[in-house]
Amino acid sequence: MYSTAQSVSHLFFFALDGALHGENCVWCIGTEWVYVGPYQIHVHFDHHTETSKFSSSVLFLHCPVKIDMARVVRMFKTFKTHWKKTTVGVCLLTWGGNWLYGKHCDNLLRRAACQEAQVFGNQLIPSNMQVKKATVFLNPAACKGKARNLFEKNAAPILHLSGLDITIVKTDYEGQAKKLLELMENTDLIIIAGGDGTVQEVITGLLRRADEATFSKIPIGFIPLGKSSTLSQTLYPGSLNQVQHIADATLAILKGETVPLDVLEIKGEKEQPVFAVTGLRWGSYRDAGVKVSKYWYLGPLKTKAAHFFSTLKEWPQKHQASLTYLGPTKRPPEEPEEKPSRPPLYVRIYRRLSLYWASPQKEIPQEATLEAWEEMQLSTIELSITTQNRQLDLTRTEDFLNICIEPDSVGKGDFINRGSQKMCDPQLCPEGSQCVQASRCILQLPEGTEGSFSIDSEEYEAMPVEVKLLPRKLQFFCDPIRRKQMLQPAVQSEVTSEGPISSGSSGSLKRALT
Repeated sequence: MYSTAQSVSHLFFFALDGALHGENCVWCIGTEWVYVGPYQIHVHFDHHTETSKFSSSVLFLHCPVKIDMARVVRMFKTFKTHWKKTTVGVCLLTWGGNWLYGKHCDNLLRRAACQEAQVFGNQLIPSNMQVKKATVFLNPAACKGKARNLFEKNAAPILHLSGLDITIVKTDYEGQAKKLLELMENTDLIIIAGGDGTVQEVITGLLRRADEATFSKIPIGFIPLGKSSTLSQTLYPGSLNQVQHIADATLAILKGETVPLDVLEIKGEKEQPVFAVTGLRWGSYRDAGVKVSKYWYLGPLKTKAAHFFSTLKEWPQKHQASLTYLGPTKRPPEEPEEKPSRPPLYVRIYRRLSLYWASPQKEIPQEATLEAWEEMQLSTIELSITTQNRQLDLTRTEDFLNICIEPDSVGKGDFINRGSQKMCDPQLCPEGSQCVQASRCILQLPEGTEGSFSIDSEEYEAMPVEVKLLPRKLQFFCDPIRRKQMLQPAVQSEVTSEGPISSGSSGSLKRALT
């Protein structure tokens, strides 16, 4: 213990030693600031006692940071001498930090989606109701072989947490989904995990079944995993983040909102038809788009290069055909979801007796109405037959498909520029094109016609075909916000659509419509 006669310097070292060794109190006298070297200490005096005791919490130490300027100068000289390595290092650190931040944000999105799915999984179901069964058709080869990893990381956890009985069917080769759909047993949901080609295979196998009238009522969910996922732009809100887009699509399946989509039935020379939800393309833009991947080494110029080299082979490029079509049809009223209640017994007996005693009425023969087919000869640079699913309007009163006949008098410069636009929007119908609305059409090609069709971004051999519209044939799960927008009365718009959609051409070999 120090007395009042002892020096303050001794008190400072005693307090500093106690603070550094974790002691809770020191004995001191007086109240003053003591400056010794780089440290400062504040001592509190208690007037009631000869000595005062204070805890280490009132001890303030100030330790200024010493900067070695010579070391800093040497560091900057090193950066200046090795500026190339410094630049590369900074770029790598920036890229690595951005990559790690992106991974962190993706994990946050996955966690939020799983928490939302857990809410559906925690819901109680009645004892007399079974758990819904969902069959997932996964194409692992989609998105250049990345589809399986994308599904397992972003979609599978959400589906398993939702309380559904999930059965995952992985396709091993092209066309397998069509065969698997013929053997599929009853299920409550069908989920397609892949791209446009996977969608086309699944709906073709589904509608080829003998009992397609029953199975076509099963709601279908689409998880966009492929390089081209045109249908996702209709069903879900757009997102630049792939994880967010997949999570939104999977959650939309759990929310249960559906919209009816039109389907094209395409019959060729074979008996088995092919079905599509987007459309059919035939022409020079499609042929040039298939070859874009060959010029990958040109980077952003590969699209223009493919269309430029296409003009060197033959010009002008014309496609001759004969088109016969029927006009649009009126949309019938929707069937009520709830069946009317059965009338009482006495009403049913009265109806039976009245039909039995009533005199038979003579049937008046009705004249058969002839279908007004129209025929036209066309010469075009590209022909496209598409559905209305791209700009879906649930309030329209007519059902029809769009036929876009582009003029063959196109300059090489316009062909190259327009080809780049069509890579972003294959359904683009440019100004000056002839647009026809029809419910059914027959396309006749001259003998010896070469080339290929693109049906939902899948390549098929060109041949005479009959295209028939099946309005509101399938029910697809849709985001509730998107469905609300479709139910709003839409202003009649031009056939030319705006806004890019993801699409691409498949590199599959030519095959017949089988």
